[in-house]
Amino acid sequence: MKDELLATIGRVIDSGCYSGGPFVEAFEDEFAAYCGTKHAVAVSSGTSALWLAMMAMEIGPGDEVVTVPATFVATVEAILATGATPVFADIDESSYTMSPEGLERAISARTKAVVPVHLFGQTAEMGAIREIAAGRGLRVIEDAAQAHGASCGGRRAGALGDAGCFSFYPSKNLGALGEGGAVTTDDDLVAERVRELRNHGQSRKNHHVASGWNCRMDGVQAAVLSHKLRMLEGGNQRRVEIAAAYDEFLAGCAGVVVPAVRKPDHHVYHVYAVRVGGRDRFIRRMAGLGVECGVHYPVPVHLQPAFARLGCGMGDFPVAERCAGEFVSLPMYPGLTGEQAGIVMAAAARSCEVEACAGVPPVIQSH
Repeated sequence: MKDELLATIGRVIDSGCYSGGPFVEAFEDEFAAYCGTKHAVAVSSGTSALWLAMMAMEIGPGDEVVTVPATFVATVEAILATGATPVFADIDESSYTMSPEGLERAISARTKAVVPVHLFGQTAEMGAIREIAAGRGLRVIEDAAQAHGASCGGRRAGALGDAGCFSFYPSKNLGALGEGGAVTTDDDLVAERVRELRNHGQSRKNHHVASGWNCRMDGVQAAVLSHKLRMLEGGNQRRVEIAAAYDEFLAGCAGVVVPAVRKPDHHVYHVYAVRVGGRDRFIRRMAGLGVECGVHYPVPVHLQPAFARLGCGMGDFPVAERCAGEFVSLPMYPGLTGEQAGIVMAAAARSCEVEACAGVPPVIQSH
């Protein structure tokens, strides 16, 4: 895409609209339409999207916000930045997203909001979560940083709660050439408040109605995202094709647990994470066969030293802890060729703790 992106960036340079302006407004309209929401407010990162969405809902000191320990630390950082207290609910063993039963146990009289995390490209069980939240008058803010195009019950991520928060970090399914994020919502007041807060609390130039921050998106990132948004569905479909081949082959590998997908929900495989016993040995074997793997995330947030003051310890959230010790992320991106995917599968079969894998890796056509 280099030549196309250079031309896109050139149009921004020629316009002189570098911060905010028509390119940002165009992307906001396009992304809102894609997600199926009334508003999309472009901001500087996924972290700022979470923070501003909570600030717009007046979440702050004295409030509790329930989320999961199986996430990137930004989810908890954003809660703390409002002055609220993060409270954790364990995850479901199958989907790796918030357990509705765990959510019910975590709610207290101080709970004001719930932040389910759509991990690895699959949405949380939003029907049950919304029902629980509605019965207690709680706001629901989706952490959709890994779920561009994922769906639950026929609606896309970002349109499943009171607000959806996206990251456009370069590695995301929809990634910028730098940092970026967005808040999606059908709530006019939340959208208006986020627009003000992202720009130093301004309702109009030099008229500050709140103490905000600089969380604006720049024109270059917006223009790039508009261009890449047109390719998102094709890229997601390619991820699904690769995942289907991985699923079919690796299901025959002893000691490997492939991702489970709730039907009819749509998983977009931002990360293809398997669970493997003896993970470190598996990763070393894969590396020796020329395949690099990742781990998302090796230490649950409640056990990170930065959040020790929350008072959680080992054993508090056993499912998240067990999964964190077993997750391995295999190569997954739209540019992965069929030949490369075959190499990954063959290497995985040879790297299992119990080296028993049925069949030959399937042929995946390259696009």
